[in-house]
Formats: sequence, C-alpha cells, structure tokens
Amino acid sequence: MKPYAQLTPAERAAEYARLQAEFESLKSKKLSLNMARGKPSKAQLALAGDIFSLMRSPEDYVSDGIDVRNYGELSGLPAARRLFADLLGCRPEQVFVGGNSSLQLMYDTVSKAYTHGLLHSPRPWCKEETVKWLCPTPGYDRHFKVTETFGFQLIAIPMTEQGPDMDAVEEAVKDPAVKGIWCVPKYSNPDGIIYSDETIRRMAALSPAAPDFTILWDNAYCVHEFEGDFVPFPDMLALCAQAGRPDMVFEFCSTSKMTLPGAGIACFACSEANLAHMEKLLTIQTIGYDKVNQQRHVLFLRDKAHILELMKKHAAIMAPKFRCVVDTLDREVAPLEIASWQRPKGGYFVSLSAMPGTAKRTLALCKEAGVSMTGAGAAFPYGKDPQDTNIRIAPSLPPVEELEEAMAVLCVCLKMAALEKLGL
Repeated sequence: MKPYAQLTPAERAAEYARLQAEFESLKSKKLSLNMARGKPSKAQLALAGDIFSLMRSPEDYVSDGIDVRNYGELSGLPAARRLFADLLGCRPEQVFVGGNSSLQLMYDTVSKAYTHGLLHSPRPWCKEETVKWLCPTPGYDRHFKVTETFGFQLIAIPMTEQGPDMDAVEEAVKDPAVKGIWCVPKYSNPDGIIYSDETIRRMAALSPAAPDFTILWDNAYCVHEFEGDFVPFPDMLALCAQAGRPDMVFEFCSTSKMTLPGAGIACFACSEANLAHMEKLLTIQTIGYDKVNQQRHVLFLRDKAHILELMKKHAAIMAPKFRCVVDTLDREVAPLEIASWQRPKGGYFVSLSAMPGTAKRTLALCKEAGVSMTGAGAAFPYGKDPQDTNIRIAPSLPPVEELEEAMAVLCVCLKMAALEKLGL
C-alpha cells in the first residue's frame, strides 16, 4: 500500500470502503478491551503473591526494635527508609515513607505549599496573586490535574528526545510567579524518554526567580526496564545540593508497579531541612502510615539488587506486549505515513502521534468498537492537545491475545480517521 497522501480520490474511497467493512466486522465481536491506564496485569500481580505470607511470628512484627503494629515513626520505618534510599541512591535521612500512593504524596506536597508554604516561601501559595507551573508535554495527566485543581496557571513546555526543552524552562523560571515543574525523568509518561545527563544537569543548575521554586521529580519508572539492562540514574538530590540549591527538589517513588498498586508503599525524598519542615505539618495530619505494610515490603523486596531481579520477571511479561504494539504499528501503519510513535525500552506506555486533527476521531472509533483508551488531549495541560495528535497506548493490562485484537482495532481506526482527514 502506498502512503495515503499519495492515493487518488478513487483509491482513497475504495480503501475507506474496505476499512468500513473491517470495522463493522470488529464491532460485531462486541469487544470490551481496556488500554486506558498503565495497570499491571494479573501475571505481574502474581509475582508478589508471597508478600502476605511473610509475617507469621511475633518477631516479624519487630523492625529495628520497633513494634510495627503500634503508633509512631511518622517518617516511616527506618528499614523502609533504608530500602528506598538504596533504590534511589540518596541517604535514609532524606526519605519519608508513606502509604501506597506516590500521587497522594505529590498532591500533599502541593497542598501544603498552597496552605502553609514551603521552606523558602515568602508566603503560602494561596496568598500569591498568580501561581504558574511548568508542564512538560506530552506528560502525565494526573500530574497536571493536581496543579490545575489548585488554580495554578499551567504552562506547556515541549518535550524533546532529551527531556523537557531546557531553553524554554530556563526562560520560564525568570518569572517569579513560576513555582515549579513536573518531571518524570526516566521512561517519561507517555513518551518513554530518559532525560539526558545534560538535561538533568541543567535542571539541577536552575536559578529561578521564585525562592521556593520546586522540582517535583516523579521517579515512577526508575527500575522499570522491559528491554535491555538496567539504566542507572543520578541522585537528583545530590546534584541540586552540589549546585547550591539542596531544597529545590522533592523526589517521589513507589512500589506500585513492583508489588501491588493497591497495597504498596511510596516515598518522597528531599533535603533534611525540607523533611523537617514537612514533618512539622504532617505530624498534625497523621500519627503515621501503615508500618505493617512497610515491614511486609522490607521483608519481600530486601534491597535494590533483589528488586532488580524481581523487575526482570516483570520485564519478561511486559516485553512481548510492547513488541506486539510496535510490530503491529510497523506492519500496518508505517507504510501509510499517517502516524509516528516512540519505541521505549521501559516504562508503561507507547506514545503515538497521529495525523494532526485525528486523535479524537480515532479514539471515538475505538470506543465504538469496544476498545477503551486514555482520552485524547489527556497528556496536555487542561486536556487540550493543540494539534489533536497524541494517543497514549497502555499495553500492560491485557493478555497478548487481547492486545492483538485491540491493536487491530486501533490500526483500522487510525486509517479511517486519516482518510477522513485527507478527504474522500
């Protein structure tokens, strides 16, 4: 098949008629397939099946002399703090361990900045006339919703193959109203990009006009390779400290895609001064998070080396699914020159750029055929993709057989939307 743009009107009409028949055939299967979110599959969840059988004797409920069933240890069990410090390459004294959701900790950090201010805030952000926030796009929709909820003005920063456009970031932070930036530095959501060393260095070396400018460094996929060896990552806390701004970054991590998303543990890591400031506020909010679950994870995950071995098992499940997505697109869509896509080696998504003006139509057709995907525009501030082009594919949940069916639907819908855009 020739590229669609090279087809004559008669050829486009014939191709569209063929696709319509295929679409109706797919609809008749009454599919109900979900690729909307990056959820681990049942096979991945089963990898953590032994986690609930580890605590049998009274001694298992004691960690560093602490009875994990009782009150106390606001910042988390020392053993859990050591576990995350080992994983992230920072010091245990910089780690705060919470419940199952890193997103909750991110929201709480923004909320406390809004109501009370951060360590270097002249005033709480709720008393600022305007708060602006930098959003690398395409990016993670839940990040954007957090800062949108507080009424911040979201500023889109283009993503490049090296990470956020640092020229744009460095220019934007000259405005004292710009209070922070969202970052997913490894296997970014949805593009799967690993920030380059230069990007990370420039990020740590920022000199913002706002004294309380904050990098929210969401290291969600820090050990989530599904192809190739583990890719080491720098300690962003140390880099910011070396640049003279130790309090500029909060790093987040969780076990959501290592063990169980609904029953994992999460943390933030920051300077000790930041942690002391946050603890003063958190001690009013809670006596402590679920230390029994923290102990369960310490016993199950053990250390970074053991985590990396576990993640190889996840990779064996994930890799065939990502190959299915990319191979199908290469075979069915690439020759038509109607879309392009990233080829990540880790993370949870494939980011596809459809022909401008066709993403919403493609996803509407997919829904009609029984395939649910993340809404068009979700990867942009306020849910508005200016070119209506980005489609986020989340292959992790369905088995490969179902994924093949879902990809067949997506490819037909991509083709139909492109032909409609070109004109029949």
